[in-house]
This record gives sequence, structure tokens and C-alpha cells, in this order.
Amino acid sequence: MDINATLIGQMITFALFIWFTMQFVWPPLEKILKARQEKIAEGLQAAERGHKELEISQKYAIQHIHEARAKAIESIEQAKRQAAHIIEQAKLEAVHEREKIITQGMQEIEQASTHARLQLQREVVNLAIASAEKLIGRALTPEDQKNLLEKEIFRN
Repeated sequence: MDINATLIGQMITFALFIWFTMQFVWPPLEKILKARQEKIAEGLQAAERGHKELEISQKYAIQHIHEARAKAIESIEQAKRQAAHIIEQAKLEAVHEREKIITQGMQEIEQASTHARLQLQREVVNLAIASAEKLIGRALTPEDQKNLLEKEIFRN
């Protein structure tokens, strides 16, 4: 192979091209590559922080879910106890009301019985007076009726 002027010219041109590239093109490219590396490293660090924060958030969420579940169970139990208490109170009130109604009914029965007894006594007295009038043959005066009535009442 012959070394001629074309090859020497190409070598000089190539050497100038390399020198030019190393002086003016390579430093900005290195800066761009270095900045890109830093961005990538920051992105990886941010992703790692994101993963750690996600783990912490998941643990926090699970903890809150457990706490909420425990509070819900406690609220349900409290509601059940309160419902049982309300039912017990209603039963006690119903028993009290029943007792009151029974007592009131007994009083009404006693009053009706007393009223019926007095009515019956009056009728018996009236019958006795009518019988006595027939036997005696004359009408009794109001004073005689009062005396008979008092004797009959005190006898019972």
C-alpha cells in the first residue's frame, strides 16, 4: 500500500476533526451525559423513596383499617348492649303498666261490687219495707223506714 498525499490529507483532516471534536463537541456532550446520569440517579433515588413511602403508607393504612375495624366491632357491641338494655327497660315498663292496669281493674271491680252490694241492699230494704207494709197493712213513715234501714245495715 502506498502512502500518498490523499491518505496523508485524510489523516490530517481526521486528526483535525478529532482535535475539534475533543475541544468543542466532546465537553458539552460530557456535560449533557453527566447531567443525564444525575437525573437518572435522582429518579432512581426518588423511585426508591417512593417505594419506601408506599410501604410506610401501606403499613399505616393497614393499621388504620385494623383500628377502624376494632372501633366498628366495639360500636356494634355497644349498640347490641344498648338494644338489650332498651328491650329490658321496655319489658320492665310493660310489667309495670300491666300491674297498674290490673290494680286499676281490681279497683273498678271493687267499686262495681260495692255499688252492686249497696244497690242490692236498697232493693232488699225496699222489698222488706213493701213486705212489712203489706203485713202491717199501712204505709210506713219515713222515720220508720229509716229505723228499719239502719237496723238492716248494722246487722250486716
